[in-house]
Amino acid sequence: MATNRLDLLKQMVAQDPKNLFARYGLAMEYGNNGQLEDAIAEFETLLANDQTYTAAYYHGGQVLEKLGRLEEARGFYERGIDACNRKGDAHTRSEIEAALSLLPI
Repeated sequence: MATNRLDLLKQMVAQDPKNLFARYGLAMEYGNNGQLEDAIAEFETLLANDQTYTAAYYHGGQVLEKLGRLEEARGFYERGIDACNRKGDAHTRSEIEAALSLLPI
């Protein structure tokens, strides 16, 4: 039995690796716990399974920024903008564009 949110999310993903909502939750929980490399790995796996999960681009880019991997963050954001355009997700696109505009040149 899971003892905390992280364990519960890990169990959910182990039971159904295609459960994108659980995988997104796991990535976010890793990020919140400071396990940034694990968070990025989960965001990448999520996006490999669904390139239209636009929130993952924003939050994945944020984690990459925290790791100081700014060029990778830029790439994440740019991929996210493309995904938002394909999906018609103007709200997330505006958030990603704002994050992208704050990156140093």
